[in-house]
Amino acid sequence: MSGLIPNFPHNGVVTVNRVILKPKYTVEDLEERVALLCENVKTYHSTTGFIGGLVCLNSGQISNEGSTVGQAIDSSLKGKEALIVTFWNSFDDHEASHRSETFQPLFEQVLEVCENGNEEIAYDMLWSGAAYSKEDAEKARAAKQ
Repeated sequence: MSGLIPNFPHNGVVTVNRVILKPKYTVEDLEERVALLCENVKTYHSTTGFIGGLVCLNSGQISNEGSTVGQAIDSSLKGKEALIVTFWNSFDDHEASHRSETFQPLFEQVLEVCENGNEEIAYDMLWSGAAYSKEDAEKARAAKQ
């Protein structure tokens, strides 16, 4: 199922980059470089397999309700770690985007701010979905009873 990302195919691919900022760089440095890279991908690859993406920054909060590895108070990577997540029709489409002449220089600029280099892992989508509307949630609860 792929109801959360519009037009995402049932057999699409999700890629995840984990970025940890070098101490001498700011979140703004990362945002600027990633924005240029994302604009490039949207411009040159929206017709060759790119579906969408998101970038999120570690807020420092750790869920004690959802974690099973102790009762941490906050993350030491707050404001230093970001995830760059992209959605593609296929892994081959993704790989072709990285070989693009317009992509590589911008990608190198993002890597300059990363202390951990880069490892981009591809995942096959198993499920995604949006929340129910209020009415649908009520119907779902009633059906469960």
